[in-house]
Amino acid sequence: MASVKTADPTMARAINDRLALDLLLERGPLTAPQLRDLTGLSRPTVADLIERLRASGLIEVAGETGANRRGPNARLYGLIADRAHVAGVNLRRDAVHVTVADIAGNEIGAVSRRLPAEPDLVTFIAEAVAEAADGRVPHTLVLGTPGLIHPRTGLATGGDVPGGRADLGPALRDRLGTRVIVENEVNLAAIAEHRGGAAAGRDDFALLWMDDGVGAAIVLDGRLRRGASGGAGEVGLLKIGGEDFCDLVEAGVARDLGPEALADVLVESVFVLVAVMDPGLVVLGGRIGRDGGDRLAGLVADRLGAVSPAPTEVRASAIEGDTIRRGAVLTALDLVRDDVFG
Repeated sequence: MASVKTADPTMARAINDRLALDLLLERGPLTAPQLRDLTGLSRPTVADLIERLRASGLIEVAGETGANRRGPNARLYGLIADRAHVAGVNLRRDAVHVTVADIAGNEIGAVSRRLPAEPDLVTFIAEAVAEAADGRVPHTLVLGTPGLIHPRTGLATGGDVPGGRADLGPALRDRLGTRVIVENEVNLAAIAEHRGGAAAGRDDFALLWMDDGVGAAIVLDGRLRRGASGGAGEVGLLKIGGEDFCDLVEAGVARDLGPEALADVLVESVFVLVAVMDPGLVVLGGRIGRDGGDRLAGLVADRLGAVSPAPTEVRASAIEGDTIRRGAVLTALDLVRDDVFG
């Protein structure tokens, strides 16, 4: 009979510490009794982990509670949010948008700058990040950009961004002295939708993105799928009636189409995603998908149901504001928390 392996004391402590830190992220400051109730850990174990986390500079006393009951007040312990910072960058063909957040996810600063005609892109982005960071050095920067990003090399191709270069990520890393991850912008938008948008709680879905760029992102079994070369989801190049799909739903063209005519166009691309992937859910994102709302989503769903045997929901994006930058910040926070929290 094979023996069952159990965690050694060091691993058990690491697991308990991360559990407590994740609870503080989710719920805010907690007392030791609250941590015991939420984790199921013993009083001595919680006391030990609190001391470890305080000594490591990860948590601090954030106040007291219990003023309305007898006995001594209980200390509240909270994260030291300034322990590390991240930057999320949305690089467009005409502008760069930056958000800097602390390790708890609180926004520290944000900057938007129009791109000049021929920018030194590395310098331009670095200066925008420095302005948003206001003297802080981000631990991790995640940048979303149009084009293909090779999943193994991180090198970028396409996208037509002024001053664009294949080695943008490594060049920014050398300039800023921090970890830099470059990702396709629609993939980052899908991460935001998965975490807190129209695809929350779903393991499988596709995001059809229609904004100043057109493309799709694919999530299967809870994982973003990029393809062998980073080209998964490039539906903008589909030919529909002899024309590129991206040209048919370009913002200026889409505005002139009524909802019914726009749905007729969109269902062609949505059907391809459903026929190949069977995701169960397609989210219409970007400015066109969000502005179209439930009405456009319902029209597309009706048309899809007439041609596809696979039952598929169609929903409008539920993320307000800059979805790409939101996904970049979330991705960076995952990375920094794994590094800092363990």
